Amino acid sequence: MARPVTVLCIYRIVPGKEQDFEQILHRHWSTLDRAGLVTPEPSKIFRGSGKDGKTSFIEILQWKDEKASDVAHHSPEVMAVWEPLGALATGMEFINIEPVV
Repeated sequence: MARPVTVLCIYRIVPGKEQDFEQILHRHWSTLDRAGLVTPEPSKIFRGSGKDGKTSFIEILQWKDEKASDVAHHSPEVMAVWEPLGALATGMEFINIEPVV
């Protein structure tokens, strides 16, 4: 049986584009869900800033399996969200995470 993959996504935002990024990010999980790529657990979204004062958004989501993120790259609906997100970010980092007992 396929195991879900939990990912911590860190998005570093172009200064002044935070509101635009946030609006698109709020459509992210629902788009992935409609494509059947994530578990039923909605993503969790956080906003923060580092010592440099620059805004980052953090999203924790759960792919349905290890292949789902690759499949997403071939989905026009997902790419319609990912491309504008990428244009508003100065960098992105994706870290597969697991709980520590």
